[in-house]
Amino acid sequence: MNFNQIAALVVLVAVVVVLIHGKIRSEVAALTAAASLMLLGVIRPVEVQGAFASPAIIALACLFIIAYAIELSGLLGLLIKQATRMCARLGSAGVWLMLVLCGAASAFLNNTPIVVLAAPVVKDVATSLRLSPKRFLIPLSYITIMGGACTLIGTSTNLLVNDMARNAGQPVFGVFEITPVGLIVAAAGGLYLFLFGGRLLARDNDDVTPQERQLHEQTGDGTMGDAELFAVDKPFDPKRAMVSLGVFLAVILAAATGATSIAAAAFAGAVLLILLKIISPEQAYAGLRPEVLLLIAGMVVVGLAIEVTGLAATGTALLIDFIRPFGPLVALAILYGVTLFATEFLSNAAVAVLITPVAVALAESLGVEPRPFLIAVMMAASAAFATPFGYQTNVLVFQVGKYSYMDFVRVGVPLNLVTWVAGVIAIPIFFPF
Repeated sequence: MNFNQIAALVVLVAVVVVLIHGKIRSEVAALTAAASLMLLGVIRPVEVQGAFASPAIIALACLFIIAYAIELSGLLGLLIKQATRMCARLGSAGVWLMLVLCGAASAFLNNTPIVVLAAPVVKDVATSLRLSPKRFLIPLSYITIMGGACTLIGTSTNLLVNDMARNAGQPVFGVFEITPVGLIVAAAGGLYLFLFGGRLLARDNDDVTPQERQLHEQTGDGTMGDAELFAVDKPFDPKRAMVSLGVFLAVILAAATGATSIAAAAFAGAVLLILLKIISPEQAYAGLRPEVLLLIAGMVVVGLAIEVTGLAATGTALLIDFIRPFGPLVALAILYGVTLFATEFLSNAAVAVLITPVAVALAESLGVEPRPFLIAVMMAASAAFATPFGYQTNVLVFQVGKYSYMDFVRVGVPLNLVTWVAGVIAIPIFFPF
């Protein structure tokens, strides 16, 4: 190994250890790693600049602004109130229907504000129906996570995998290209939660209070941020709501039809909302959530260093030698499982950066299409179900529901297995090798 390879490996190991330890903010760890690689000469400044200006960063930043404009309009709060009335009429079935609607919204909007607004409502409605709130709050988080994986724009992970695949010479994904697989995985996971997960949680004693825990900065979508930013139920403004929603739908339509890229469409939409004074520049800055963007950019630099030094090729070659004899389906299952395991300990951005190049190289070595393997990374990197700190929404319901750590393990591990099997079955159906 040469100096650059040793340096890249040391930095990679260090940042992984720091992210797992969780005492340092995840974006700070990622940026420190990027700076170290640049100072050591492993990565050139122009390559760092490219990471911070990647289409995934631009698209995500602008989608945050558009989503925050919808949030400020009070539209999301209004929909939650309407769902509350529905629950009062339908009972426990209404609560489950509300969770499904939250999951559907998460396919287009960031799930953090959705869960922040919905969790107290779900808790109050369940209590009024004399049902244990614990039966529904963890499923709320899990369903919004699975909903986010159903479209390209539903989570930053999908945008990042798409961007890295493009850099590797692969065609970009359409907004709804992964939706059939995402829906099957979400349906399988949702059915498990409805039939088994809720009952497992309902057995818990509601008086059990978990130990006080400091909020873990390493979250699945990197979206720790300031939950209070979304916590206030904004008054409904019909004009702002209609314009914000209209611009958002236009962005999706433009990207879905191939009229322009998702980054260009989102950028134009965000600027248009500011020009129309639907959202002020100050509010746009507040909605940007730089901790997410900086985490992703920093981890892209780390991933680039692993690639340009040849470490990725070496590691992939070893993995390929082990997997090749089993064929593409088993290789897909192993890749899905490795990603699934890694995302419980690392941020989604870190997992996507580290495993996406492996997915492409693995497929090419097997002589098959890389698309199924890339979709496996998208689905598995969002499947942080087994710990309360694997994803921002898990942290939120952990506090609201006063769960124990083992509640997530007991319900989340089987959910990981269910979605793993569903994903491995569904992906080759829609994306043959």
